[in-house]
Amino acid sequence: MTTVAPATASITLLPPPARATPGRAFAGLIRRDLVVMTKQWPTVLIGIVFEPLLLVFVFTYVLPKAGFAIGGASRAAAYSTLLVAGVVGLSAFTQGFMGVTVNFAVEFGYTREIEDRVLAPLPVWGLGLDKLLIGAFQAALAGLMVFPIAALVPANPVHLSIHWAALVVAGPLVALLSAAFGLAAGTLIDPGRIQLAATALILPVTFFGAVYYPWESLSHVPVLKYADLANPLVYMNESLRAALTSGVPHMPLWASLTAMAGFTLVLAVVGIRGLYRRALG
Repeated sequence: MTTVAPATASITLLPPPARATPGRAFAGLIRRDLVVMTKQWPTVLIGIVFEPLLLVFVFTYVLPKAGFAIGGASRAAAYSTLLVAGVVGLSAFTQGFMGVTVNFAVEFGYTREIEDRVLAPLPVWGLGLDKLLIGAFQAALAGLMVFPIAALVPANPVHLSIHWAALVVAGPLVALLSAAFGLAAGTLIDPGRIQLAATALILPVTFFGAVYYPWESLSHVPVLKYADLANPLVYMNESLRAALTSGVPHMPLWASLTAMAGFTLVLAVVGIRGLYRRALG
């Protein structure tokens, strides 16, 4: 009689899964948002390019060519230089603001996608920080896109004089402030009304944000000049004029940088508190 030994099963031990940590969860959220951006690149590209292209084209090409250059034909080049810093600030502001608020409108909507994000092993403030950084990244892309447009489109040459130390400080603050404004608005405004509210916010902020003129030029309208100090876009554009131009009047750089840092901190705190209320309420 032959005895057959039973076959022993070969068992492969898999390594234990990586322990979930707040750092890994935060990195995962950042990667996810970047992947979504790359998959939606046509929409993102249109948002980044369309506004600055139109502004630069109309104000620095169409008007000078038509003989209606602001300030007269002899000052067209100077105005083009002045305008570029404002367009950089406006583009960054709009993209950073919309990049955060539009995402919140979807995640706070009827699908309640925000609940999936809250389940991550991460404090709610970490989720707010993720939104802030992704919005700032989009704002920075929009601001950078203005430079090739300004080099190719204007009828008169744009004479930028870049002060790198000022730009290295002002640029990130501009991007972060844009996203912080969107974070606060996106968590305070009802998701169903976010598009209407965004329009109502962006229009006055834009037209009174020293985009098309330096803040100092409002000296003849003192009420508006000092009321404008409540507008964060003023400090963004004034700091960029200090960083990108020479000979163009602008607010003292230390004042605009300090104001931007203060606005960013306050709006970020307001936005994160609103996120707690929306996500956990």
